Amino acid sequence: MSDPTDTANVIIRPPIAWALAVLAGLVLQWVVSLPFIPASVPASWVGSMVFVLALALVVWALDTITRAGSNVPTNMPTTTIVQTGPYAFTRNPIYLGMFLGLVGLAIAFDSLWLLGALVLFALVIRYGVVAREEAYLERKFDDGYRHYRARVRRWL
Repeated sequence: MSDPTDTANVIIRPPIAWALAVLAGLVLQWVVSLPFIPASVPASWVGSMVFVLALALVVWALDTITRAGSNVPTNMPTTTIVQTGPYAFTRNPIYLGMFLGLVGLAIAFDSLWLLGALVLFALVIRYGVVAREEAYLERKFDDGYRHYRARVRRWL
């Protein structure tokens, strides 16, 4: 069991929030279909490609953070500031991948509901997860995190 004082104390685990957003969007799409992609666009193909790219980003980020020896789950302590791989370009590549994954699913399922779920998911992640993680990392790593934050953008 991890020390709750050495975590970011996020309001929800991001994979659970992502799954809930996907589930809510798909259920709402099933109840009331709200398409947004023109019929001439091969939505399932385009959406699948976006989803695969998002998945590749998440896998790359997970591999990078694991190889650096830090923990991925938000309920475990962060042991180091990872600055290589996708973390050299964005401080939150896993969450960025989750956002893109939702976009890919919204396109593939031609669902405006999934895009709406993305907006809510993004707000939860930004204010209920990332804000808490940033405060935690600044407390824990001091100037090391401040320098990283000054050099690498939160998203892109």
